[in-house]
Amino acid sequence: MAFLELRALTKRFGGAIAVDRLSLTVDKGEFVSLLGPSGCGKTTTLQMIAGFVEPSAGAILLAERDLTTIKPAARGLGIVFQSYALFPHMTAAENIAFGLEMRRVAKAEQTRRVAEVLALVGLTGLSDRYPRRMSGGQQQRVALARALVIKPDVLLLDEPLSNLDAKLREEMQVELRQIQRTVGTTTILVTHDQGEAMALSDRIVVMNRGRAEQVARPTEIYQSPATAFVADFLGKINVLPATVTAGVITIGTGSWAAPGTADGTVNASVRPERIGFSDGAGLAGTIRAKVFQGHHWLFQVATEVDLVLVIAPNDGRAMPGEGTTVRLNWRAEDMVLSQPERAS
Repeated sequence: MAFLELRALTKRFGGAIAVDRLSLTVDKGEFVSLLGPSGCGKTTTLQMIAGFVEPSAGAILLAERDLTTIKPAARGLGIVFQSYALFPHMTAAENIAFGLEMRRVAKAEQTRRVAEVLALVGLTGLSDRYPRRMSGGQQQRVALARALVIKPDVLLLDEPLSNLDAKLREEMQVELRQIQRTVGTTTILVTHDQGEAMALSDRIVVMNRGRAEQVARPTEIYQSPATAFVADFLGKINVLPATVTAGVITIGTGSWAAPGTADGTVNASVRPERIGFSDGAGLAGTIRAKVFQGHHWLFQVATEVDLVLVIAPNDGRAMPGEGTTVRLNWRAEDMVLSQPERAS
């Protein structure tokens, strides 16, 4: 039985629907990310779970208890905001202990639990430091510790890493996942960062216009996107016009065996890192641009069907230059076929 369940959760603001009949089940200890562009309804969903926004319809169940009539402070949830929302006049330890004081936890127990979470987030030696004397990463750890010290049933994270620089954000992703696994707290993350969602999550909910387009594990969503929106939102992808005839997919000069595939016109989607340069068969093209990006090369190849992006690892092999005629090839199983969208 699901630990947290959203049943046809809906939120309307006037005539606009921010969240449209969203249903989701989350297991105890699971890390689930709500991923999507601005305005997709992910933050509104989190705010409804937290109790800051009242649903227009639907239910929120936590361990079979309906949260919709319970005040935010009584829901037993830990929340980390994008801005961290630390009290500037309090030390790290005082910030962390605040929630315990509100719950009238004994001072000795407060001291013990604050010390535990400071050690958990790697801030044992900074308990007396004020936020203004802490780095962004340290402030983020204090905010996380403050949310965890109350031992919440569910931890809600509202883009907590978005204010950090790229390098620190990657480091904190690793730390956050390790901390979540250590404490085993059921966690819901709101993010617009695809890489962050894939790095942290057990499952991802890709949201668009208030609805869940796909709910699945990161590898499944990336490799087998359910819709064109999911495919495009989660990283670079090539969508190429193709035809299927007698079990063969044809894209320009290239062809791939596809037994059991119905004949007709389709779109074939393939990730750029799955495409390689071939000495023989494949889609013919000419390299228009070649860009060095550190651990890989990015190519833009002009073909007879469309421009194709190719990502090749920087593994020491010689790479073709701009203006070179090439053949592009990939495995048939690396393609996802879909019906072309009809013009409205």
